[in-house]
Amino acid sequence: MSSLKWKDVPTRTIDVGGVPFAYRELGPDTGVPVIFLHHLMAVLDDWDPRVIDGIAAQRRVIAFDNRGVGASGGSVPDTIEEMGRDAIAFIRALRLKKVDLLGFSLGGGVAQMVALQAPDLVRRMILAGTGPRGGGGIDEINRIAVVAYLKAALTWSDARNFLFFPRTPEGKRAARDYFAALKERIKDRDQPISLQARRAQLAAIKAAGLSEPDDLSRITQPVLVANGDHDLMVASSLSANMAHRLPNAKLTIYPDSGHGGVFQHHQAFVREVINFLAN
Repeated sequence: MSSLKWKDVPTRTIDVGGVPFAYRELGPDTGVPVIFLHHLMAVLDDWDPRVIDGIAAQRRVIAFDNRGVGASGGSVPDTIEEMGRDAIAFIRALRLKKVDLLGFSLGGGVAQMVALQAPDLVRRMILAGTGPRGGGGIDEINRIAVVAYLKAALTWSDARNFLFFPRTPEGKRAARDYFAALKERIKDRDQPISLQARRAQLAAIKAAGLSEPDDLSRITQPVLVANGDHDLMVASSLSANMAHRLPNAKLTIYPDSGHGGVFQHHQAFVREVINFLAN
């Protein structure tokens, strides 16, 4: 088992159909790996190291930049179905036969596409801060994001202060701790998200919100659904609806938190993920 932490683990690349995909891997060499799928406009350095390191203490963790994101080559597709196909191609390029998935926000939508398109690959799945395709309201993320980015520009701050955490004393403290953790990595940081990637991801989210709902009864694997109780980006009710439609799901709603509830309550979330994956 490697003693490396997320802030030190090297960035690798692998050829996926002629396109280089950037990824980082840590934790034990044995067992079913956990593939992390990240959020809108995120790159590898946007994963909370408290979550990654906590899970990697028990499980092999692989986080990657999907096509066109960060240091990976190619262009970001504008549908989550295509993002799912790219994630499947990455997993198969690593010669993995079975994986667990942890998808946050947009990554949770991509995780659902992986489970629907390649069910043989997926053992268990964690869907955090996310909802079902065609759930309604998801298409409003563009508007919510614009307002948050305007607030961020006016206050010289990161928009995730407004998107991920409630503007309460506890929420503001959680935001400070989260951003401090993101800065732990000093060397070999990822490339920032491109304008093309941002636009394509927003288009994909809007299209997903307006799509016909998926038949989630086809996802029979055990699923842990987690969110905050006041998510501005993906209404907590959508997470509950998704859990209800999944035949083998457990729902956890963290109190006094928003879209980033799994980061605000990272200790409880890590414990629950480890227990869920071990059962």
